[in-house]
Amino acid sequence: MSTNSFLARIFRPFTTGTARFGPAEAGQRPEIPDTAQKCTVAAGCFWGVEHLYRKNFDGKGLLDARVGYIGGDTSNPSYRAVCTGRTGHAEALQMFFDPEQLSYRTLIEFLYRMHDPTTANRQGPDVGSQYRSGIFYHNDEQKAEAEKITRQVQQQWFSKGQVTTEVLPAGQWWDAEDYHQKYLDINPGGYECPSHFIRSFPPLKDDEAQSPKDSVMGGEQ
Repeated sequence: MSTNSFLARIFRPFTTGTARFGPAEAGQRPEIPDTAQKCTVAAGCFWGVEHLYRKNFDGKGLLDARVGYIGGDTSNPSYRAVCTGRTGHAEALQMFFDPEQLSYRTLIEFLYRMHDPTTANRQGPDVGSQYRSGIFYHNDEQKAEAEKITRQVQQQWFSKGQVTTEVLPAGQWWDAEDYHQKYLDINPGGYECPSHFIRSFPPLKDDEAQSPKDSVMGGEQ
């Protein structure tokens, strides 16, 4: 880890005075068509989560992505408050996508490829309930799909560990402060959680297609 990245991690909760701001549009949503759908996930430090999703899906059906806070007990939380772990919020990413170009299943499978869901309330060196793994569904179809995929990745990709990802209804969403949006695009030397990288797992098999041996052996983390 470079010196700059190390210092960025140490002082990460209180960097509002030193982070570079992007253009005004970085804090604004583009116009979203009525046919778009939402996908909301949590996987640790939201800077890296947003960065990886944008890098892989911009121009491929991802219409917008915003980092923010979900799952907590207080209204309009600040970053400083969330970092204490006392508000109950998770750092999260909320995406709008075109279901004609990009499926919800693809976005959820990607979640399990880009972080470690077996470390409860932790990603790499980032520890606290705000860094928990979660899927926040917006309808019954998303709930069923998220639960199915979670079951499959437990059996096939993470059989040597316990997947701790929560699958919960999406409650109140709060956008994070503007300087967090597209943070690693604007601050390319900023902190990136070392647990955020794309894992080379084999394609998931449908539950019905798995043999008993598949369920026992699964995949490796």
